[in-house]
Amino acid sequence: MEICNLLKMDGNIVLGIINEKLRLECDTIEELVSRYELDSDELNNKMEELGYRYDPITNQFK
Repeated sequence: MEICNLLKMDGNIVLGIINEKLRLECDTIEELVSRYELDSDELNNKMEELGYRYDPITNQFK
């Protein structure tokens, strides 16, 4: 799977993948967005559609 296609996938799958990347590879959402060349606004909008927001304290979408 190419990460560039990630935001086109089902939102629940995206949530799992993003939270896994945040837990294992990236210390912040900014690092994740930069490392995988994701659009920050598009990612946040997709997660908000599902009712999730990024929590910087736990470094995950909740």
